[in-house]
Amino acid sequence: MTNKEKYKQAFSGLQTSGLNELEVRKMAMAKKKHITKIVAAAAAVSVLLLGGTGTAYAMNVGGIQRTVQLWLNGDQTSATLELNSDGSYDIYLAGDKENSVMSGGGVAYEWNGKERPLTEEELMEEVQDQLNAPEVEYEEDGTVWVYYHDQKIEITDRFDDEGICYVKLVDGNDVSYLTVKYDNGYAWSEDKYADPQSFN
Repeated sequence: MTNKEKYKQAFSGLQTSGLNELEVRKMAMAKKKHITKIVAAAAAVSVLLLGGTGTAYAMNVGGIQRTVQLWLNGDQTSATLELNSDGSYDIYLAGDKENSVMSGGGVAYEWNGKERPLTEEELMEEVQDQLNAPEVEYEEDGTVWVYYHDQKIEITDRFDDEGICYVKLVDGNDVSYLTVKYDNGYAWSEDKYADPQSFN
C-alpha cells in the first residue's frame, strides 16, 4: 500500500472543515500576494530535479539539508531544501537562509489515531507534488503568466467573457489541464479542466 493510499484510508472517515480545494487554493494565493516579488517568483518554481541532480546531504540543527536545482521563471537556480525533524520542510534560495520561498509539511495519523510528524519519504512526496504544480502570476503591467516546469506562458488574452481561461500544459509525455479564474484562483488536474461553476 502506497503512502497516498494510506493517507486516503486514514482520512476517509474525517469530516472536512467546509472548505473545498478551490477555497484553500484561493486562500493560499491571497497569502502569496503579500510576499515580495522575488519570493513570489521563487514560489512559481515549476520543477524540482530530485533524481540525478547530485543531491547533497548534511545534518544540521534543523534536520537534513539537500541542495537542489529548481526552475525560476524559466531559469535553473540552486536552492536548499531543509527537512525538519518536526515533519516540516523549508526551501531557501541559495545564499538566503532568512527567507524561505516555500514551506510545508505536517503530521500523519497512525491506524490507532496517534499523530506523528511526516517521515522524510512523505515530505519528499509532498515537495515533489507542490513543486510540480503550475503557478499563475499577475504582473504590474496587467499581463498574466503561467509558470510550468521550464515554460513561461502568457495567458492575458485567453480569458473568456466570464474571466475563465483554459490552458493545456504539456511537458514531454505528461499532459495536465489548468483552469484559471481571473484574479480568483485556479484549478489544476491531470484528467480534465475544472467546471467554471466551482469558482463561484
